[in-house]
Amino acid sequence: MATLRDTHSRMVATAKIALPLLALAILSTLFLFARTIDPDDAIPYADVDVAERAREPRLTAPTYAGVTSDGAALTLHAAEARPGSELGAATAQTLTARLDTPDGARTDLSAARMMFDDATAQVTLDGGVTITTTSGYTVSTDTLTARLDRTSLTTLGPVSATSPAGHITAQGMTMTQAADGDTYVLVFKGRVELLYTPQN
Repeated sequence: MATLRDTHSRMVATAKIALPLLALAILSTLFLFARTIDPDDAIPYADVDVAERAREPRLTAPTYAGVTSDGAALTLHAAEARPGSELGAATAQTLTARLDTPDGARTDLSAARMMFDDATAQVTLDGGVTITTTSGYTVSTDTLTARLDRTSLTTLGPVSATSPAGHITAQGMTMTQAADGDTYVLVFKGRVELLYTPQN
């Protein structure tokens, strides 16, 4: 019994010396064969020009959501937005918008660019604007203004549209709340032409 106890004690004493020495030898080997680090080989974390971002701050994929005074829900999404400055209004690129009016209708908009005027709570969409309504209208125009505080869409030039009745061209178009306050109307203005297409 004493022999086994003595053997165990000698093994423990030997391990206390041998294991730290072995660990030290392994670490020495790692440092000996370690490759010299070249800072130029560092992995870039992002291809971002920090100086440019500091000069021109921007937001990526911003979203705006609000409710107009007449109860319509408005949501705006953009690929990129830049805050306004003393020289100009805030701008956004590749915009999509959705307007859900209290009468249950939905209007979707898309545009290449948007400018926001905080003083008038108005946005200007340009670069090619498309409006699609659940009532079956698809309208194309170059430039459009929209209010953020109430439901109001106004084109600033000619429009071309498809509708349940056929193809429409006009010098302008507006979408506003009707006088009864319960519905919303799409009104084509100026010289309006309808190419009627009978329903099958």
